[in-house]
Amino acid sequence: MRIGEVADAAGLPAQTIRFYERRGLLPSPRRGPNGYREYDASVLTQLAFIRSGQAAGLTLVELAGILDLRRDGAVPCAHVDELLRTKLGVVHERQRELVLLEQEIEGLLGRSGRLDPADCTDSTICHILVPDS
Repeated sequence: MRIGEVADAAGLPAQTIRFYERRGLLPSPRRGPNGYREYDASVLTQLAFIRSGQAAGLTLVELAGILDLRRDGAVPCAHVDELLRTKLGVVHERQRELVLLEQEIEGLLGRSGRLDPADCTDSTICHILVPDS
């Protein structure tokens, strides 16, 4: 398959596929006599893996590490499990931060409802965000 066919089949721009190649996520394809990239069907599986990993929050660096383990003959499942557990911890922490942010914004909106815009001065910029002195 040529890069356009791979791009269509994977639902990705050809530029993304070239980027993945430059980053080492995909092996360099063989070149035909005309110099065009020629891919085998396995690239679609690799692209699906990359997209799935990204959807789970894994970075391209993390995905490259997983792919390197597999290329070296190792089964990367334990490593992937560890990465996902770490990501889940980050998600839980972010959820806690978002709850606090939600409370802060709700408090500011409540403050906004109690304040008169006519009382807002140039020195406070916006008295919704500036606590009473």
